[in-house]
Amino acid sequence: MNQSKCIGKVYLVGAGPGDPGLLTLKGKVLLEQADVVIYDALVSSPILAMINPNAEKINAGKRRGRHSLPQTQTTQLLIEKAQTHAVVVRLKGGDPFIFGRGGEEMEELIQAGVPVEVVPGVTSGIAAPAYAGIPLTHRNYSSSVTFVTGHEATGKYRANINWQAIAQGSETIVIYMGVHNLHNIITELIVAGCSPVKPIALIQWGTRPEQKELIATVETIVEQIEVTGFKAPAIAVIGDVVNLHQILGSPQESVLRSQEG
Repeated sequence: MNQSKCIGKVYLVGAGPGDPGLLTLKGKVLLEQADVVIYDALVSSPILAMINPNAEKINAGKRRGRHSLPQTQTTQLLIEKAQTHAVVVRLKGGDPFIFGRGGEEMEELIQAGVPVEVVPGVTSGIAAPAYAGIPLTHRNYSSSVTFVTGHEATGKYRANINWQAIAQGSETIVIYMGVHNLHNIITELIVAGCSPVKPIALIQWGTRPEQKELIATVETIVEQIEVTGFKAPAIAVIGDVVNLHQILGSPQESVLRSQEG
């Protein structure tokens, strides 16, 4: 297929972590103008409510063990919709290029001759800790941050994440999609030299009204998950900056979370 067969353009739009106030202005305008919106499972209801009421809406959401559309079908659908519609929005939770498969989708769209543009979004690995009163960097605690996925793809570019390098090379570690695999991750980090008493925070449904935090240490977090029944989706933050949650995290949180929609 060549570009001349397309009448439209695909926009990979980051919806942010959930609070509608964190959606970019450009993203909001595109949702209001869209002819088709193909959206992910973690996009919040208030943001979905911003979509042009006349637009075709397609749920392509992926949650652990439940895929509405396989990835290859999602990309093919984008290609097909661009042949018949002017504005096609691929609406992704967080940021399209941060563990969102946006790079993969953009590659395939370009190869198919489809015009495509990425619209960045606020990633949950930054926003969720901020709403919990956890600054990822702080001159007294941390001058480096590593973002890593806790859920690796099959057949990826390398077999395993180098947890030893991460444990020794970063003062703050932010783990996406790691709750289900946290026991193994923690084991790897401790073997690599991470202190068992290093503080860790799990932040569930970050930036939304139902946001919850679980604070523990590296050696106790798995037990606390079992005791409390804490579940995904959640971001994990490991590092001394987690201790600032006690100072920065409480009264302001209800003010920070937008209740729009």
